[in-house]
Amino acid sequence: MEALNDIAGRTKLAGSNKLEILMFSLGVDSRTGRRETFGINVFKVREVMRAPTVTAAPEMAEAVKGMVSLRGVLVPVVSLAQYIGIPSETASDIMIVTEYNGRIQGFLVEGVDTILRLDWSNMRVPPEMLTSRLGGLVTAVTELADGRLVMMLDVERILAETSSYDDKELALKDIHPIDVGEATIFFADDSSVARGQIIATLDALGIKHISAVNGRAAWEELQRIAAHAAGAGKKVSDIIRLVLTDVEMPEMDGYMLTKHIKSDGRFAGIPVIMHSSLSSDSNRQLGVSVGVDEYVPKFEPNKLAEALTRRLVGVAAALKEAV
Repeated sequence: MEALNDIAGRTKLAGSNKLEILMFSLGVDSRTGRRETFGINVFKVREVMRAPTVTAAPEMAEAVKGMVSLRGVLVPVVSLAQYIGIPSETASDIMIVTEYNGRIQGFLVEGVDTILRLDWSNMRVPPEMLTSRLGGLVTAVTELADGRLVMMLDVERILAETSSYDDKELALKDIHPIDVGEATIFFADDSSVARGQIIATLDALGIKHISAVNGRAAWEELQRIAAHAAGAGKKVSDIIRLVLTDVEMPEMDGYMLTKHIKSDGRFAGIPVIMHSSLSSDSNRQLGVSVGVDEYVPKFEPNKLAEALTRRLVGVAAALKEAV
């Protein structure tokens, strides 16, 4: 798709609370007779192609149909309809090649529609009825002018549950509690899998935490914390030592959340770490442009622990000097 090649124009969207999503379908659901519309952030899409011949591979998750070789790289191929549990007689002969979390994978779909440009504020937290019907795999929804709902899938969770990630319990065994006083971290992420892994890392470090499921909820909670701190004659940094934020979140993305934090003097001295599956150099530079102090890739607990320890020790030393 030619529109995928407009990298420069797309990059300018970041920091403006806007995104582009590639819309696709998984076929007519034989249970309901409906063809649902799904979406994925274009930043995660490398290319769209006719599905090549897939070579079956042993000991893979049921929805993983096998592997294909793309320019010398072996790529696992996942049937999204099968993974989500949508029974359809329509062939999934289009493959969306994605790259995020440092991995390349192919998603088999019935067809792709178009690229939709919109504001994150138009992406809403999905209603509970929808999340329960699709097993909690929808992280955000938006309604089109024609009345169709576009559902953003938690592709990070899909990757985590269908790939052979390193044993996270084994990775966490090298993370030990740190002594940084009464430190509390505030984090925001819309992916249930990512939230779980962040909590596991923070618990291993012995750090207290508060969380929100998107940027807008995070900003509203941070403002309440700031108001409470002012009423108690404290600085916000006395309560929150660090903010950890995802990039892609409904209603407000991590770039906009960071802009709000960095432009508000009440949050002076509080570092912001961006924790995202969008870990390319361009995304890192975009984070820097809005004031992010550090950029850490998702699903790397040791790297996250190292960054948190370094920043929290620095904040603790600064607070001690200020006393």
